[in-house]
Amino acid sequence: MTARTLTIGSGSYPLVLPNIRDPRLHVAVVVLTVHALGQLGLNFWVSVPQILAAIGTCFVLEVAITFWQTRSFVWPASAMLTGSAVALIMRVVGTTPGDHWTTYAWWLFAGVAALSLLSKYVIRYRGSHVFNPANLGLVGAFVILGSTRVEPLDFWWAPLTNPAMLLAYAVILIGGTLITRRLHLLILGATFWVTLSIALGVLAASGHCMVTRWSFAPVCGVDFWRAIVTSPEILIFLFFMITDPKTVPAGRVGRIVFGALVAIVSSLLIAPQTTEFGAKVGLLSGLVVVCAARPILERLLPEPKSTGDRLRAFADRVLTGGNATAGVARRAGAGLATVAAILLVGGGVVLAGGPARGTTLPVSAEVLNRLPTQVDPSTLPPVVVGQDVTDFDPSLGGAGINEVLITLAQNLALENEAMLHADRTILAVADHGDRLAEMNERLLAAKASGQTVLTTYRFDTGSVSLLIPFGKQDGFSLGFRMTGTQVLQTRDASGAVISTVESPLDQVFAVRRATGDRWLLVAVLPPADGS
Repeated sequence: MTARTLTIGSGSYPLVLPNIRDPRLHVAVVVLTVHALGQLGLNFWVSVPQILAAIGTCFVLEVAITFWQTRSFVWPASAMLTGSAVALIMRVVGTTPGDHWTTYAWWLFAGVAALSLLSKYVIRYRGSHVFNPANLGLVGAFVILGSTRVEPLDFWWAPLTNPAMLLAYAVILIGGTLITRRLHLLILGATFWVTLSIALGVLAASGHCMVTRWSFAPVCGVDFWRAIVTSPEILIFLFFMITDPKTVPAGRVGRIVFGALVAIVSSLLIAPQTTEFGAKVGLLSGLVVVCAARPILERLLPEPKSTGDRLRAFADRVLTGGNATAGVARRAGAGLATVAAILLVGGGVVLAGGPARGTTLPVSAEVLNRLPTQVDPSTLPPVVVGQDVTDFDPSLGGAGINEVLITLAQNLALENEAMLHADRTILAVADHGDRLAEMNERLLAAKASGQTVLTTYRFDTGSVSLLIPFGKQDGFSLGFRMTGTQVLQTRDASGAVISTVESPLDQVFAVRRATGDRWLLVAVLPPADGS
């Protein structure tokens, strides 16, 4: 920091400005660059006023508190990082996508940022704050407000074909590595990443899945592992949150143990979650838990810079119980105990993930085999594929999209079969989410009235685009806008036709691989342009 004097009226006060060598200034450059890329090329679901509200609130509070304590004006470098981190990671449901200047819910960003900053003055141990302020504030906001009000930044930001995504990776990796190496915290970050990769690898191998906003289907297995451990959000957490010098142990051994524990606890908290919201909150909560335990942890670890503060010496002490003359048998026994501890952690992760497995049910082949689901492709029109669809998944161009359209037609036919047979199990094969709830209501109404309404469609033209459910965990959908004719046929309890009504059709059929097995109809919507 560079000190000067600021004169206000008859008083003069020290003015401390940022120093170009301050690591916090370098972190700010990296984070603000990511913010800029998010606005310009990554379509981050956050506006400039929301970002400024978080940063500005922390700026004002820190300047006021510091002046009250020291009677000097100090550039609030750490506080601005807290506000910037809150704005980078938090999203408010209802924010208009693509509106860079909306002021919607700016007060919520300001409030979470303020509570985050104030936590470091309220929760202290030995003259320093215990928790990373932004981390604690974000976890509190997500837990208290829930996914209907706020969400964390997605694990997946954009395809690697997007130049802004490649630049973001480069900025985070290069900037983060240089900064953490300078602060002697690179070993902590590396330990965290390796441990998390192993623990989540075990979880992924057990068949774990999560539902995300950016995928057509649940993300499972290797894709689940890759989505998290290679996420730019994990890198931000690694380089700029868990490596806060004020909230980690001072010793080399302590930092290695700290990084490993954060990864283990985060993995245990991620394991029971079935949504990306839950997984992200679990990740962030791991740091809160370990920070809370840090005072106890430091009592058990070697003194910083002591002769025991070396990994080999610490490992030898643990394996031999502090007995330097321990025999081979005792060392072997200690080694087996270490292996047992590793297996215990892996087993704990698998066990913790038990309730989450099996929540996504496969489609019943028996239902599909016993019902007429064949569709003549020649009765379906060619579909114009939007550029957003092929950019997201090139396989959905040409024949790929035709297969999805055929499945949509099969699902519509299965809905009629479900109505004819009054069989809810058939609906579960064709529909999901809002559409499944809607069709179940129709089926119950048909039973009550004794009249069944069947809907058939004749498609003349079609186009498909990507539907992005901002503020929901439902996942991306394909929106087929189809025009043609809709026929409503009403039958009585005996099956006799009471009436037939034809009307023009112009609707959007939203489909996604909600169970990971086949494309299901999740909603039927009016055209976005209202026509």
